[in-house]
Order: sequence, then structure tokens, then C-alpha cells
Amino acid sequence: MPVTTPFIETLLDSHLPVDVRSPLEFAEDHLPGAINVPLLDNDERAEIGTIHKQQGPHQARERGLELTAHRFPEMVRTIAAAAQGRPLLVYCWRGGLRSKTVATILELAGYQALQLTGGYKSFRNQVAGYFFPFEPRSPLVVLHGMTGIGKTTLLTHLKEKGGFVVDLEGLACHRGSAFGQLGLTQNLSQKRFETLLWDAVRKAPPGEPLIVEGESERIGRVSLPGDFYQKMAAGVRVWCSASLDTRVRRLVEEYGLPEYKEDMAVALQRIRKKLGGKICDQLAGNLERWELEPFMTGLVCDYYDKVYYKNKDWEGDFNLCLEEFDAAADQLLEFLKKSG
Repeated sequence: MPVTTPFIETLLDSHLPVDVRSPLEFAEDHLPGAINVPLLDNDERAEIGTIHKQQGPHQARERGLELTAHRFPEMVRTIAAAAQGRPLLVYCWRGGLRSKTVATILELAGYQALQLTGGYKSFRNQVAGYFFPFEPRSPLVVLHGMTGIGKTTLLTHLKEKGGFVVDLEGLACHRGSAFGQLGLTQNLSQKRFETLLWDAVRKAPPGEPLIVEGESERIGRVSLPGDFYQKMAAGVRVWCSASLDTRVRRLVEEYGLPEYKEDMAVALQRIRKKLGGKICDQLAGNLERWELEPFMTGLVCDYYDKVYYKNKDWEGDFNLCLEEFDAAADQLLEFLKKSG
């Protein structure tokens, strides 16, 4: 039985999405919570496409059946084991023959399976449309402040205390700064980032504040979709502060790992022009000698504080001291409760 895209959001909470596309298609992006049980592998999909183009659809289907028929019993067992009794939502690229075949086989085997009309393509269109225009069901609360303040750590404390947070940097696998890739691998596609963000935001309880960290429009190689960035700019602004000593200490704690040293040196050279050659060479010397406190102090004073928020022309709706995270989280949640 086919199901149309508008119902995906409710089905994701009750059905197991089964992606029967090739592994490469799945790796680029897929429905939240989906498992990949490919009907064709990457090479076979390319082969079928070539046959379809050169010989026609009939020959392509015959070859597809020849390649896949022997896999059907194992596919059913794999899907059933993953489902653990949940009904199934089967999809391919456009809701065509691949998902129809698997959904039909599952139904013949006695399992409840829906085929997603329009496939991943229709889901992708829904995600893109969700962010333009982006109309959040919950008030956006945006944490701003200089580098090293500890905004990401504050998000963790807020979540532990019952606040609803979306960690944009965590979703993007990047901290959003010149040194933001250290210890992380940002190998997700723009489509994957948008799907992860869509899935996180859709779960926000209506009316409850949705707390995010202030970011640039780009986070590493991915960008905030649609007008999400503009809606963040119009949200509740929380200005976070902490002393220079605290910020330096937190940066040393986060980045001060010997295995980061080489990548830190590379990242430092990427901002050489903004730092100036003399300062850059001085910081490179600190790094080489593993003098982390003067290194981080120089980065904060000569780079981060001169680049970020340099054109800030607004006052925060709430000012928050982040010297102590638990106390700060309590203060912010109390403020949001009173103002909400």
C-alpha cells in the first residue's frame, strides 16, 4: 500500500524506514532511523541503468530479476530482525520498482509494509520546503558569546535540566571555527545535515523554547538551510560571558591534546593573513613548544575577539554569566519560564 509524503513525520515514530537504494545513495542521505537493505549494490545499479538506457526497460527488469531474486529470503529475514515487530515503510529513489518489489515481497511473507509514494525524492522535497520559509513551532532561543565561553557545554547542562536543545555543531560534526575540525570528521553531505536538523527540530514540543547556539550561516562545509539563519537572528538573544582566564582554560581543556598539535599548526596557518605574520609566527612558536596558555590567549585576543561579533550592534535579551554552568542553566531556564 503506497503512502504519501505528508504522513512521513507521524510514520517515522511508528514504522521502521527501509531504504532499498544502493549503499552510495544511502550514505549521501536517508530517512531518520532508516536501515539500508539494498536491492542492488552500487555496481549493479549502474549496470541496470546502462541496460535501461541502451536496451530498454524490459531487458533492464529481466537483468534486475536475475541479479536479485536469490536475495529475497535473506532480505526479508534481515528486515524482519531489524523491525522487531514494527510495521515497515519501504522506499527507494522515486517510489518505483525497487521499493514496490521489496514491499510486495514483505507483504507476501506476512509483514505489514507500506511503500513511500515518490520515494526519497519526495521526502527530500519536504525537508527542503520545511526550511523555506522556516516557521518554527517553538520560540528560538540563541546563545551568543565569544569563543571559549562554553556555549556547547551549556547546551548539555540545559538538556540535562529539561530544556529542549538542538546542537547545530554536533549535527554538523564541526565546531564552526578555524579550529573547528579538530578531533572531528565532517564527512556528511549538505542533504544529510538538513535531514538531521529537520529531524531534531520537528521533535521540539510546540510552545517550548528551542535553544540553539549562535552560528555563522556556514558550519564548516555545510550551511544552515533555507532561512533558518535569518530566523535565528530574529530569535531571543542570550549574551553569554566569562572571564578571559576561564575562556583560555576551557580552550586548553578542549583542544590541548597532543594528537591535535599537527592539525592545529595547519589551522593556524590558514588564519595567518588575519593574524599578521609576526603574531602568527609567535603563536606558531608557542604551539611548537606546547605552551598552550599563551597560544590560546593569543588566539582569543588577536583573532577570535577581533573577528567574531566585531559588528555587534544589539543588546542581548538576557545576559548570562557562564563561569559556572549549572547555575547559568538554572538562570536561563528560569528566565525563559517567566518570559514564556
